[in-house]
Amino acid sequence: MPKQIVQADRAAPPGGPYSHAVVAGGFAYLSGACPVLPDGTWVRGDFAAQARAAFTNLAEVARAAGGGLGRAVRVGVYLRDFADFPAMNEIYREFFGTENLPARTTLPVALEDFDIEIDAVLYLGV
Repeated sequence: MPKQIVQADRAAPPGGPYSHAVVAGGFAYLSGACPVLPDGTWVRGDFAAQARAAFTNLAEVARAAGGGLGRAVRVGVYLRDFADFPAMNEIYREFFGTENLPARTTLPVALEDFDIEIDAVLYLGV
C-alpha cells in the first residue's frame, strides 16, 4: 500500500522540509505541531496560549489526515520546562477528554523558540 502525504490547509505550514503527516498501513503519522498560527505567526509568551495553538494545529492535521484526535493511539509531548506539565495536562484534557485516552510520552527537551511541541500517531483502520 503506498503512502499518502498530508498537508493541512488549516494548520501552520511546516517549518522545514517535512510533511504535516504521512498515511500508510491504516495509520497516520503526524509530525510535531508547534505554537504557530496558520498564517505563520508564532504564538509567544503564555504557555497556555502556546499549548492550545499547538494542540489546535495537531487537531487540524489529524482532520486533514482523515481522522481526528479521538483516533490517536500514541501522543508525544515535548516541553521546554517540565514545570509546565500540570498546565499541559489540563489543556490536553480539553483536546483528548478523559476516557479512552491514547498512550503518551511527555519529555523535557531543549526547544529553542517555543515551549511545547506535540506529535501523534492515529489509527485510521485498513
